[in-house]
Formats: sequence, structure tokens, C-alpha cells
Amino acid sequence: MGKNEVPIWEKYTLTVEEACAYFRIGEGKMRKMISEQPNADFILWNGTRPQIKRTIFEKYIDSLESI
Repeated sequence: MGKNEVPIWEKYTLTVEEACAYFRIGEGKMRKMISEQPNADFILWNGTRPQIKRTIFEKYIDSLESI
């Protein structure tokens, strides 16, 4: 890890790829969740690129029984 790199578990937002690795969810499933709920609280749009708000998405995942 580089000198100025923030560990993934300390980041506020994650790219789709980082979120997939962190939460062990396939990219196709993650992108489907984003497209079905584009205004969800756990998504922050950076232009056309979705960023996943890590702690809010953790709470969302905790509320589900399956994905």
C-alpha cells in the first residue's frame, strides 16, 4: 500500500469494484442493485459514476436476508 493510500475499510465511499471485493458481491449483482435503486441512500453519484457509501451499505446489507 502506498504512503497516501487509505485502507479500504477506512474509506467513506468505495468504487463499484472495491465494494464488490469488500462485500464479496459479484459486479453484475452490484450494478443491478445500483440500476434498480439509483436513488438509494448508499449511492453517491460522482457524475455518472456511482460510489458506494460503505457504512450505509453495510447497514443496508445487514437488513437483508439474501441478495
